[in-house]
Amino acid sequence: MSAFQPTLAGGADAERLAQAAGKAMYSVDRCSQWLGLQLQEIRPGYARMTMEVRDDFLNGHNICHGGLIFTLADSTFAFACNSHNINTVAAGCAIEFLKPVHRGDTLTAEATEQVLSGRHGVYDIRVTNRAGETVAMFRGKSAQIKGHVVPVE
Repeated sequence: MSAFQPTLAGGADAERLAQAAGKAMYSVDRCSQWLGLQLQEIRPGYARMTMEVRDDFLNGHNICHGGLIFTLADSTFAFACNSHNINTVAAGCAIEFLKPVHRGDTLTAEATEQVLSGRHGVYDIRVTNRAGETVAMFRGKSAQIKGHVVPVE
């Protein structure tokens, strides 16, 4: 089997594998843990994470620092593109900040696979606030590399 192909065909096996990959990645993702990011859901080509906006996340305008919104979106992107159990990294990304985010809000990032073609994928990540308003849109391009998130037989 090629190192760049998913290891299971689909269905319940793919769901379980995505969950195992998410659990394995989160267990060693010190940055996401340190920032309090929570992996809420993962399935093939999809991930959802949340982040509480803490006082120490605020910038000089007393709103959430854009870099932390970016980090939430980027981490969610990473979980979604690694959900197929192929080691995958970012090849590029862009973010649009649409609304300010305030102390005490809860942000939710949802990453959805748009295209997976060969070793490359494109993912859209919508970041919303507690009211369900879109505060940022992130698009990431992924590139598969050798290896698996969860060892395969």
